[in-house]
Amino acid sequence: MTSTTEPHHETTNSLNNSFLQGVKDCIPTLLGYISIGLAFGVVGSASGLSVLEIALLTILVYAGSAQFIFCALLLTSSPASAIIVTIFVVNLRHLLMSLTLAPHFTRYSMLRNVGFGTLLTDETFGVAVTKQMQTGKLHGKWMDGLNITAYTFWILSCVAGAFLGQWVANPEQWGLDFALIAMFIALLVLQLSSVGKSKIMHYIKLIGYMALIMYGLSYVVPSHVAVLLATVIVATIGVVTDK
Repeated sequence: MTSTTEPHHETTNSLNNSFLQGVKDCIPTLLGYISIGLAFGVVGSASGLSVLEIALLTILVYAGSAQFIFCALLLTSSPASAIIVTIFVVNLRHLLMSLTLAPHFTRYSMLRNVGFGTLLTDETFGVAVTKQMQTGKLHGKWMDGLNITAYTFWILSCVAGAFLGQWVANPEQWGLDFALIAMFIALLVLQLSSVGKSKIMHYIKLIGYMALIMYGLSYVVPSHVAVLLATVIVATIGVVTDK
C-alpha cells in the first residue's frame, strides 16, 4: 500500500522553500525598506546628490547606514579615502552575518554564494535566521526571492525619495535623518519580543560589553572610531557565544 503522506510533505516543503515563498516572507519588512529608502532619497537630494547619483549609490552600495554616512561625510567635505574606510568599517557586520548563514549554502557554487552575500541586509538576515530556526535549513531559491525583493524595493524607494527630495529643503525638520535609527530600534524591540528570557539576558550582557569596550577604547582612539571598533568586537562576541 503506497502512502500519499510523503509526496504531500515533499510538495509542501518545496513550496515553503520556493522563490515565491521568499518573496512572501520579505513582505513584512518592505514597510521598513520603503520608509527608510524614501528618507534616504530626500536626505541624499538635500546633500546635493542628483537622482542619478542617488540611484547609483543605492544600487552599488546597498546599505542604508552606509548611504546616510556617505551623505554626512559629503556635507563635511571629507576626503574620498575617509569615506571609503568609514563605510568599509561600518559594513564589516555584513561579513559576520554572511559567515552565520554560509554553512547553509555550501552546496551551491561560489557565484551563487557571492550573490547571497552581496544582497544580504540586516532585515533579510533577520528573516533568514528566523526561517532557519523554524525549518533547520535554508534554500537558495527562497533566499533569492527574499534578497531580490528587498533589493528591488530599496532601489525604487530611494529613487522615489530622490524625486521627492527636490521639494523638501530641510529633511531634518521632518525627522527624516532619524529614520534609520528608528528602524533599528523597532527591529531590536521585535527581536526581544520573540525570544526567551535567556536570550534577553544574553543580549543585555552584550549591551554591557558594548558600553564597557566603547568606554575603554575611547581613551585610546577617537570616539567615532571607538564606536565602530566596539561594534565589530561585540558583534563577534555575540556570534561566537550565541546558542
